[in-house]
Amino acid sequence: MSTSTYGVTGMTCGHCVAAVTEELGRLPGVAHVVVDLAAGGVSTVTVDSTADLDREAVRAAVDEAGYELAPVPA
Repeated sequence: MSTSTYGVTGMTCGHCVAAVTEELGRLPGVAHVVVDLAAGGVSTVTVDSTADLDREAVRAAVDEAGYELAPVPA
């Protein structure tokens, strides 16, 4: 099992959490998604999967839900 953490911007409510959780849950190998909502800020999304996820696939799923993957800190 692999665990990855991402920052997501633009989320403000439970509906946002549900949309991101649903889209990420559709990615192959994703077993569990947990969102720590920071309304109006950068929410933390933790994804458990059977293998490492492709960041671009995660970005596309978050985009499909209507939100944006935060840049990776340098």
